[in-house]
Amino acid sequence: MFSKKVLLPISILILLLFIFFSYLVAKESFTQVDFDTTVKLQDRISNRWDLPFSVLSVIGSVEITGLIWLVILVVILIKRYWLTVFTLPSFFVALAIEVYGKVFVHHPGPPYLFYRGVIDFNFPSHFVQTDYSYPSGHMTRTAFLVSFLFLFLQYKFPKWFSVWIQLGLMGFLGLMVVSRVYLGEHWLSDVIGGLLLGSSFGILSGLTIPLKRKEQVSQTE
Repeated sequence: MFSKKVLLPISILILLLFIFFSYLVAKESFTQVDFDTTVKLQDRISNRWDLPFSVLSVIGSVEITGLIWLVILVVILIKRYWLTVFTLPSFFVALAIEVYGKVFVHHPGPPYLFYRGVIDFNFPSHFVQTDYSYPSGHMTRTAFLVSFLFLFLQYKFPKWFSVWIQLGLMGFLGLMVVSRVYLGEHWLSDVIGGLLLGSSFGILSGLTIPLKRKEQVSQTE
């Protein structure tokens, strides 16, 4: 069990780390690392992964992740977790910070020659572009949802059931990290920034999920 007393400072620490990391990105501290990582991933991963990773790109879109967020909100409303109802919209606070970064942090994305997407379909959000790429919106949204769902499973379901789904969520998050860089959609620094931003707000919102009665007693002792 992840104690809420521990996770709250961790959430704040991750957010502070995001701010510091953003400063380093603005100072172009990772330019060579970004380039080298993209080249090595595209060199070592087979082109057979172009389609699966492109599917992940669609799943991480604003429309799909927004729909997942809406389903979670409906479940939370049905369960009457009222405090969580008020913290779950921090999802959009994270997205607002993401857009702010893409407007004001001078960090151009990878050139088109790195692009490997193969799905000729785009949601309307794809056509809303900014000049810069930091942080990754796909990672911000995915990290928020994965962090929140991880804690939801932790707090509301038995370990024998939740652990396998949690492992699946972490695996999905890892694949999303690789896919954004491999497809030439983002630099590694963009992805790390989105991961930090989304997970900090996802954990913060997940902390408001009520514990089962037995666990409430154990955490107050």
